[in-house]
Amino acid sequence: MSVATVPSAVSSVMSSKSNELIRVGVLGFGGLGQAAARVLAPKQHMRLVAAADRDGVVYDADGLDADQCITAYRTGGSVGDVETFGERVESSIDRLIKTATAAEGYFLALPNLPNTFMASVVEQFIEAGWQGVLVDALKRTSAMEQMLALQDRLEGAGITYMTGCGATPGLLTAAAAIAAQSYAQIHSVKITFGVGIANWEAYRATIREDIAHMPGYGVETARAMTDEEVAALLDTTNGILALENMEHADDLMLELAGICDRHQVTVGGVVDTRNPQQPLSTNVQVTGRTFEGKISTHTFTLGDETSMAANVCGPAFGYLKAGRSLHQRGIYGVFTAAEVMPQFVR
Repeated sequence: MSVATVPSAVSSVMSSKSNELIRVGVLGFGGLGQAAARVLAPKQHMRLVAAADRDGVVYDADGLDADQCITAYRTGGSVGDVETFGERVESSIDRLIKTATAAEGYFLALPNLPNTFMASVVEQFIEAGWQGVLVDALKRTSAMEQMLALQDRLEGAGITYMTGCGATPGLLTAAAAIAAQSYAQIHSVKITFGVGIANWEAYRATIREDIAHMPGYGVETARAMTDEEVAALLDTTNGILALENMEHADDLMLELAGICDRHQVTVGGVVDTRNPQQPLSTNVQVTGRTFEGKISTHTFTLGDETSMAANVCGPAFGYLKAGRSLHQRGIYGVFTAAEVMPQFVR
């Protein structure tokens, strides 16, 4: 083969790989899971074939209708009510793992309450002998440490696991990792987010996770709160949650990537639970010293028009696609959003 033909040959192989249809499932069908289904609906190269919530599952290897799944969940409380393909079951995740044989990967759009929940779900996949790609949008550092502890078991099971692949951790962490390349030394990474939602009940689990970061609250406290207690708390703050110095896995991810120590990373923001308008612009600021001795700050700001759901689900599926590429090459184990570039899903 001549040198001149190598680039086109490589390009052809990469193109065919990137255009392969990937069949995926979504675990958890609350606000984030429903948004994930809507994100997948127009995709050409990724198709939703499976979904599960607490009370049921739905599976069709040829592809699910997102609107049907969402309607079934909102009217009956479970995707198990989807006509023909749905099923009400008790152990929904276990059931889906065993029956959804066409699913090559899953987005774990699950609440991490309690803090050990996500790791326990991953252990179900390992024990079932399932092989493929899993992606999460975990927030807490301590929760991600549990995932990293499963490295050897996941690698031995033939599972490629992408962790911290939402917005933050995720999109903003990856941006920080890229921005850091301009510097010889990193002084600080500051992530500030603004989230606006019209009704907190559409994202109950996410809001409870945010409450768990507030002074005087914790994971178990937030988990035990009734909807009425959450609503009462929001009444006292006019629907606003102001969060500072959060336990966010961005710190661990950037430390593992060798960019800075975790104590140099701070995460905070404002969540407005009564207004879809963003209360402030989401951004990451990376401050460092260049090789010439100059101190500078890179700022990467997300457009205010992009929703939390868009900034979480889009990257999650991009990382799922990247994870599939690794899996096809026989590369298993745990990877973070700061280690691997996501691949765009058309």
